[in-house]
Amino acid sequence: MRLVPGSDVPARELAPVNGPALTVPEPGRLVHLQLRRFAGCPVCNLHLRSFTVRHAEIEAAGIREVVVFHSSAGELREHVAGLPFAVVGDPEKRLYAEFGVESARRALLHPRVWWTIVKAVAVSAWQLARGRARAPKLRPDGGRLGLPADFLLGPDGRLAAAKYGEHAGDHWSVDDLLALAAAVPAGTAR
Repeated sequence: MRLVPGSDVPARELAPVNGPALTVPEPGRLVHLQLRRFAGCPVCNLHLRSFTVRHAEIEAAGIREVVVFHSSAGELREHVAGLPFAVVGDPEKRLYAEFGVESARRALLHPRVWWTIVKAVAVSAWQLARGRARAPKLRPDGGRLGLPADFLLGPDGRLAAAKYGEHAGDHWSVDDLLALAAAVPAGTAR
């Protein structure tokens, strides 16, 4: 079941593979919860690169980035070095089920994702050749057909905005996130 803006999101503690435990939602701060695909996913890596480059801008807007993959913590550690935000493993896909995020063949077969896949694979191949990245598992935890989703959580535990991807490359841009965050009423955002 998909969540809609205004839905209550129960507080939980998450254990990132690259830092200390954190509470989501976080009192006094917006949280952008990204549910991505699998560790080493070329499309996800391309997307996260744009968030890494603009991380200071995202932080200045009062937003904490939390990225979840349906991969084990051990597998994720090989792929997340250098990311400036929390990365969480969820190989059992508990958060995916709770937030109504699914897998589907259209993740890779939708025509709107094809160019993104070509670009992402080319960038990943270049990074692999230069020794700056690791290849994903041939059979990643949770499979290759996961769909992405984005959630903007208010500090009061209510969902401010949500996007369920129609294909592997369908997600919020940094500009989308900043615009959504700016629209959250000041009394609930900070």
